[in-house]
Amino acid sequence: MGELQHLGIAVSATAVRKLLKVAGLPPAQQRSRTSWRAFLRQHAATTIACDFFSLETAWLKRLYVLVFLSHATRRVEFVACTANPDTAWMLQQARNVLMKLDDHERRIRFLIHDRDKKFPRAFDAIFASEGINVIRTPFQAPTANAHLERWIGTARRECLDRILILGQRRPRSPRRCGRRPRTPPPTRIDGDALRFQTRPDLRHHPKRRHRRGH
Repeated sequence: MGELQHLGIAVSATAVRKLLKVAGLPPAQQRSRTSWRAFLRQHAATTIACDFFSLETAWLKRLYVLVFLSHATRRVEFVACTANPDTAWMLQQARNVLMKLDDHERRIRFLIHDRDKKFPRAFDAIFASEGINVIRTPFQAPTANAHLERWIGTARRECLDRILILGQRRPRSPRRCGRRPRTPPPTRIDGDALRFQTRPDLRHHPKRRHRRGH
């Protein structure tokens, strides 16, 4: 507006707001900011997300499953399950994740998780010591970690809601839920045995002749 005023052209703020809205441009103060969606797309190859979800066993015992998901491939990088996710257990899982990523030569720069109390500060400090920036999503904002929330919903609907959980062993490999069952090996059939077990074809048997009465 300032440049137009120097030229002697009067333009109202409402007109400028309408023109920016039609062009799909944010205000000048927000143009330098990167949206959350653009950030995730730009750093998807070096970003992983983690979150908890709970399960109820057949013995009315609650289990907590910790999942790490890659944003670029939507692949589950690590899964752990426990009935008591205390600080010592969380720190051990953080070390296990880093060891697995190092074995696969994965370079991670960002870790996304919510502000659940089960994520202690020492958990974030382990990742920070490896040069990974930990991003905590806002309160009550599940869409900020939408990829992992969608995976958890799919795992519940397609797998976990259809099976009976007896203990910690079964939820540790949720990636098997979407796999097709293995094809059984071909069965060898004995031809002679099959021939004797086959019912005879009655069409080839001689028909009975009925005598007519005189």
